[in-house]
Amino acid sequence: MNRLLLPLLLASSAVFAQDAVPTVRICDSSGCSDRPRDSASFQPEATNPVAEQRLLQLTEVARDDPRAAYDLGLRYFRGDGVRQDSYQALKWMRDAGERGVVPAQLALGRFYLMGLEEMGPDPAEAETWLSMAAAKGNKEARRLLPQAQAAKKDEKSAYEWREANRKNWYGGWYGTYSYYWYWGPNGWKYR
Repeated sequence: MNRLLLPLLLASSAVFAQDAVPTVRICDSSGCSDRPRDSASFQPEATNPVAEQRLLQLTEVARDDPRAAYDLGLRYFRGDGVRQDSYQALKWMRDAGERGVVPAQLALGRFYLMGLEEMGPDPAEAETWLSMAAAKGNKEARRLLPQAQAAKKDEKSAYEWREANRKNWYGGWYGTYSYYWYWGPNGWKYR
């Protein structure tokens, strides 16, 4: 009896030893699998030295020229020539808006009215930026300003309005807003 029990115990301990290897369940586009915890799964994108140089150039120009700061914010929002990054988009748009660039003020009003990526809407902040742009004669800001004011008063109606306009809103960023600067073969050029 002991002779039969010993092989059975050895076999079961081998099975339990296999389970003791630390694994993690990874799911991706190819399906799910258990992989060792120490395996590398992150595949960083290859860097593009030309794009990095252009980004550095625009960042330098953006420190001095608010129109370039607006362009940089718009590029970060769209992911145009740079990785898409809503934090950087908001940072550079605010920089341009604070320095008086009307399209940046309008963009900030829209960002805060609709919400941006992980950031929810902020109707009071939207009203502030849209008021600045409307005071400088921007027709789109004048049109959106009542929405921001209404959103401050009635969150449910504001939510319904945002959901009804979300698809059109994202599409507008790619056709309505244009850059001041463009990437030429020899660096940045002003339009």
